[in-house]
Amino acid sequence: MSAAGLPVDPSHGALAPVGVRDVTLTGGFWGDRQRLNATAILAHAEQWTERMGWTGNFDAAAEGRLPRDRRGREFADSEIYKLLEAMSWEVARSGSQDVERRLRALTARVAAAQEPDGYLNTMFGRPGQGARYSDLEWGHELYCFGHLIQAGVARLRTAGPGDQLVRVALRAADHVCAEFGPGGRDGVCGHPEIEVALAELARATGERRYLEQAALFLDRRGHGRLGPIGFGAAYFQDDEPFRTASALRGHAVRALYLAAGAVDVAVDTGDTELLDAAIRQTARALERRTYLTGGMGSHHEGEAFGDDFELPPDRAYSETCAGVASVMLNQRLLLATGEARYADAVERTLYNVVATSPAADGRAFFYVNTLHQREPGRVPEPDRASPRAASSLRAPWFEVSCCPTNVARTLASLGAYVATTDAGGVQLHQYAAGRIATTLADGSPVELRVETLYPADGRVRVTVLSGPERAWTLRVRVPAWASGATLDGAAVQPGYAELTRAFVAGDAVELDLPVRARWTWADPRIDAVRGTVAVERGPLVYCLTGADVATARVRTDMAPLDRDGRVLVPIAAHETTGAPWPYPGTAPGGTDAEPELVPLTPYHAWGNDGPSTMRVWIPTV
Repeated sequence: MSAAGLPVDPSHGALAPVGVRDVTLTGGFWGDRQRLNATAILAHAEQWTERMGWTGNFDAAAEGRLPRDRRGREFADSEIYKLLEAMSWEVARSGSQDVERRLRALTARVAAAQEPDGYLNTMFGRPGQGARYSDLEWGHELYCFGHLIQAGVARLRTAGPGDQLVRVALRAADHVCAEFGPGGRDGVCGHPEIEVALAELARATGERRYLEQAALFLDRRGHGRLGPIGFGAAYFQDDEPFRTASALRGHAVRALYLAAGAVDVAVDTGDTELLDAAIRQTARALERRTYLTGGMGSHHEGEAFGDDFELPPDRAYSETCAGVASVMLNQRLLLATGEARYADAVERTLYNVVATSPAADGRAFFYVNTLHQREPGRVPEPDRASPRAASSLRAPWFEVSCCPTNVARTLASLGAYVATTDAGGVQLHQYAAGRIATTLADGSPVELRVETLYPADGRVRVTVLSGPERAWTLRVRVPAWASGATLDGAAVQPGYAELTRAFVAGDAVELDLPVRARWTWADPRIDAVRGTVAVERGPLVYCLTGADVATARVRTDMAPLDRDGRVLVPIAAHETTGAPWPYPGTAPGGTDAEPELVPLTPYHAWGNDGPSTMRVWIPTV
């Protein structure tokens, strides 16, 4: 068990993770959001899961009131498990005794519903309910077990093996291995998740049988074990074995969870073929199937990836959960390979998908993340759950509310994404004000202080507070967009820049990233945004809001401006024809007037001021 608290802890790889307890975020963009999570999001999720009856399902199970009193969809149990995982990381991060008390109380209610053989699900297995594992396509039993096990891993690594949640998760995992191991049920779950959970449990306990079960599930998938559906077998990731697939496809969250599990199994078993498959599929997704925001999934139908370069901004699904899953996958590939492109993907998705979901008060969320809102959204009712994809503004809760709890567990464990170590030293991947206290491979302690206003400003100052007397290496990530960056005044290229020496206490290193507004054009093969341009500043994507987004056009012969903390772009006025036919046959009319400088909004903040139109990709003159 790691006292540091590690969401991901591979047995080996290019880089070793740094845990939740090793990193203290003291403020700024991410520190503020961690506090929001602790003070608002967790309690909000507790209240709504109680209100929706999802927590009460466990009470009903323990008291013999099922199926009469069950509420919610077949996967409602998983929201309680993700909440428990988020609370576990929050207790490890902050030491909050209040969250600890609430966590224990919630765990006790879950534990009371577990059956003697370890089975735990409120939807199946009792008189009047479907039989256990009678609906592997849609029942989500193994999916729910996966989230329960991930919560148990979080608690094992932060509270120890004697904790009640750990005992519940271990009994559940043993049940899964007994039921689905060699000689057992020859099946897989319609929604991948159990694979990544079992692989991480194997790491946390040292029990290889959990890893072997995860590998067995992976190799069973892709052979048509799940029944045919209208979405096609790719929806379930059951159309082709993972090892031979060339792309992430089908349901985006399912695909990304499965790929994350594949990386875990590949790394811990030394299976290079499996790891190469994950790298190949992720590369194609990042190169051809990812929105500018880092969002994945362009189809509302099937919540699915589209074809290569099929990325319509106004029809983007880009589910928040897919963003969380992308962060999980890319962080695992970063640890496995040490390549900066994966840290770049984590940064883009954290800032422009994960951070976009919660409202400023932590009590409403985006489920899907469009890049173009043509009409001002409607304010959802504050006391009703919204349909998941129908909300055009952040909603307090959803009938399917997987995203708020996924955001909560990600924010609570965010410190683990900041830094890593290897035999030579420390690597910084994500920039946030705070302290890092860890040990190198030889056991030498290192403590760093990071001072930065990033992403508002590109200056990152790293001060060595303590470290070994010998020479060691500090590596800092230079994002792919950061052409012109300097490290201690010397020019550095995108990737990783490093300094190797015998640092002494008080030594400081300064990375300066060129955080300024810039135009971004899309690959011409993305025909949905041809003739348009976007604006980015540092890692942030910007959008035009409040203006008449149907006719606004920018002049790209003038650079976007940074002024008084705002980004402004020159908007040229265009006349409308007023004709009863949308194809006038002539070029759009314009005026000779000077363009108007119009402020843009960081994409993560759009909708904060109420209903609004919005677009990320703006037509050019």
